[in-house]
Amino acid sequence: MTTTSESRDQPDAAGVTTKLSPKSVEETVSHLLALVASKGMKVFAVIDHSGEAAKIGLELRDTKVVIFGSPQAGTPVMQSTPLAALDLPLKVLVWADAGRTKVSYPTPAALAARYRISDEQAVRLAGIDALTDAVVNS
Repeated sequence: MTTTSESRDQPDAAGVTTKLSPKSVEETVSHLLALVASKGMKVFAVIDHSGEAAKIGLELRDTKVVIFGSPQAGTPVMQSTPLAALDLPLKVLVWADAGRTKVSYPTPAALAARYRISDEQAVRLAGIDALTDAVVNS
């Protein structure tokens, strides 16, 4: 996992990219939701892990997962590679770490490699890089 802005776009050993957001977790999630909507994509769920932990008396750093995608883009991937449905729709983890907000997600290349998605279909996953760049850079 990356911890500096100089290497913020480098995937870690598990094929996860982590970027730093200058905003709080809540503000970053709100911005991500707005961008997803503006692109005509669907938000399937926002999972508030820390909120659910608090409901049962446990503490967890501010941790939310946004699940989103485009059936128009994702369906052809799943038609050609059914197991890709295990990781689709796309997911972005927004979380607090030592006073910083981080945005993490599986790299498109890692997903393509995991499921042997063709280059032609893998292009449908690559938009997450630009989307998360827009979230953390504005």
